[in-house]
Amino acid sequence: MTSPADTDTDTDADIAVVGAGPAGLAAAASALGAGASVVLLDAGDRAGGQYWRHGGAPDLRLYHGWSTFARLRHRTEPLLRTGHHVQTVVPDAGGWSLTCVVGDEPARSSVTAVVRARRLVLATGAYDRQLPFPGWDLPGVMAGGGVQALLKSHGVLAGRRVVVAGTGPFLLPVAAGLLAAGARVPLVAEAGSPAGLARHPRALASSAAKLGEGLGYAAQLLRHRTPYLRRHAVVRALGADRLEAVEVARLDRRGRVRPGTTRTVACDVLAVGWGFTPRLELPLQAGCATAIGADGSLVVAVDATQATSVAGVWAAGEPTGIGGADLAVVEGRIAGHAAAGAPVPRALLARRAALRRFAGALHAVHPVPRYLVEDLGDDVLACRCEEVPVSAVRDAVRELGATDARTVKLLTRTGMGWCQGRVCGAGVAAVTAHACGRAVTETDLGAFTERPLAAPATLGLLGGFRPAPASGPDHPEPAGQLRPAPASGPDHPEPADSCGRNP
Repeated sequence: MTSPADTDTDTDADIAVVGAGPAGLAAAASALGAGASVVLLDAGDRAGGQYWRHGGAPDLRLYHGWSTFARLRHRTEPLLRTGHHVQTVVPDAGGWSLTCVVGDEPARSSVTAVVRARRLVLATGAYDRQLPFPGWDLPGVMAGGGVQALLKSHGVLAGRRVVVAGTGPFLLPVAAGLLAAGARVPLVAEAGSPAGLARHPRALASSAAKLGEGLGYAAQLLRHRTPYLRRHAVVRALGADRLEAVEVARLDRRGRVRPGTTRTVACDVLAVGWGFTPRLELPLQAGCATAIGADGSLVVAVDATQATSVAGVWAAGEPTGIGGADLAVVEGRIAGHAAAGAPVPRALLARRAALRRFAGALHAVHPVPRYLVEDLGDDVLACRCEEVPVSAVRDAVRELGATDARTVKLLTRTGMGWCQGRVCGAGVAAVTAHACGRAVTETDLGAFTERPLAAPATLGLLGGFRPAPASGPDHPEPAGQLRPAPASGPDHPEPADSCGRNP
């Protein structure tokens, strides 16, 4: 590993892998095994990414696939540069130049590093997809991933009585981890119906291990007498200054609330999640083509070898479609082989196909319920940072003529606050599309994903940036790209304040 004290020097490698989660670790290990020189960059202080977070929870049962992680970490540890927040990716002399802010807090760091590589593997992961509902801005309402991160990284319980709600298989490990750590989980409200997996026998047959994992979680809920309610959802969070209870209602098969089924459940924390949103800042900076994924999120389009539409750039893991850690590892191995110019083993391609079928089946039985968009009240906040209500989003379409989420953003300031659309983007895109009478598009989601800088930066660092030189025909320059100027001299002192506010 490299310490921040010596990270201001440039590095050259055959392949730069961004992200040390399941996909990135696997890509780096495979590329190294194929004889390529590799540098592995990650913003965290250790390898593992969001999935293999570690450090706080002593129970290794919370970390599925730990043996795989241990092998990959051992193989790639000499390649890893921690605390490297990649801000920009730009074409550079037939390869790529990555500018990183180095340190635990990029918004306070004045240390940068430039990494140059001939090829890239982008394994940037994902974060919780959040959608607005009444009371979602109350303290105590948290993303499921945030609740799990506190537990796995720091051994901290977000609350003593936690309702877990949303849709998707991720709810189960969140609830199981809380129970194992001593919290009370009065119920798990699943908006979908996992029984629908029976309609996908081929996907089930090829992923028996994943079913076994799910049954293990279910058994843990049963031991703690935690109800698991299918086709149920939290429709309102209640409380004065912080969360005190939630209203839970039964949903019909169309995802609408059934009248007369609402009940109140006391809790001090709500862990809620509606799937995940791929992190695409760097793929979009590089100019990679995108598509709408099976779960309705924006994903990077890749071919059979995980290659993107841009020469010399591969993507793996959640950026190419939410599918879980096992799929991410397989995609990472494929991308690592291909980026190193080595043939991809057929067994990996077959395994990827099976895991993608299973992921597709999960998305089919865990859709986002319709009530979250169609029945959303005008007074609910669509953007919490800028305090923009849903009514303003709808008025931008109906009264001001907006036809996409990008225009809505300009008219209402949604997504222009601290989170830069990471929290509100999916919801605003969905409300905009519904008001326009159409499905969500790449343009809608891209409005909250494209950013000229992928990490916060101090004013001093921004003052040292200058436009990148003209690119060659093989690497068209995406609009708005920046690259660092040479180190500042005494005429350009570093200010102490920071302009980077988004997490």
